[in-house]
Amino acid sequence: MLASLNLPVALETRTGEVTLRRAAEDDLDELMDLLADDPISASRGDLAAPDDREAYRRALAEIIADPSNEVVLAEDGHGAIVGTMQLTRIPGMARRGATRLLIEAVRVSSALRSSGIGTAMMRWAVGPAAESLSADLVQLTSDAARGDAHRFYERLGFVGSHIGFKYRVHSADTEI
Repeated sequence: MLASLNLPVALETRTGEVTLRRAAEDDLDELMDLLADDPISASRGDLAAPDDREAYRRALAEIIADPSNEVVLAEDGHGAIVGTMQLTRIPGMARRGATRLLIEAVRVSSALRSSGIGTAMMRWAVGPAAESLSADLVQLTSDAARGDAHRFYERLGFVGSHIGFKYRVHSADTEI
């Protein structure tokens, strides 16, 4: 848990107010559903399948226990989870010892995309969250297939400055 984050916090969107708060183990099923509510995530196995619940539970518990990580949820006025993102604070040696805030797994409910929830979440992340974590740089990765997301991040001021690489550790076809 990133203890210095001032949560919960209310954010204004075009469709009303959402509250950003820390994820708890009780949020697991809604969080799994939100991750599965995305075609690219679903194609990678995020299907909210009951058989996967224990793996997600373990991951969420580990993130909650880690002082460098946080899963943040956006909750509407009715208590429904409508957005999420994972934040990781990374102290670094490069850039004269710069600290990075890494944003991953940004999701907004498909029924509410283009409502301003994602914009409000990201503005909070690059503003108050980054400041409270003493981050010098905010970075994220986005699947190459997410053209709409890339335009969204660029509109918010992010620059596509690097090429990311991934290496699948548990795959029969990976060999160095």
